[in-house]
Amino acid sequence: MYAIIETGGKQYKVEAGQEIYVEKLGLEPNETVTFDKVLFVGGETVKVGTPTVEGATVTAKVIKEGRGKKITVFKYKPKKNYRRKQGHRQPYTKLVIESINA
Repeated sequence: MYAIIETGGKQYKVEAGQEIYVEKLGLEPNETVTFDKVLFVGGETVKVGTPTVEGATVTAKVIKEGRGKKITVFKYKPKKNYRRKQGHRQPYTKLVIESINA
């Protein structure tokens, strides 16, 4: 059984036991989080939400929070002596999906 959930403005296809990285949720490690924005539940029977599936939830456990690899943002305009260099590290929350309740 799998489900499609929405969190942090993005959609994720999840299965029980899967580890995913989502936008930072601001939770402590070993806390449980329940997602009620379930858009789709698949498996032997299919449930499609309009826009969400009623009564369906996905439970996950927080493994850790951290920041991703550094990327370099470089803005440049030729012939105008305009250069801006900036770094960015995106925060994330690592989850492991415990159960899909549909």
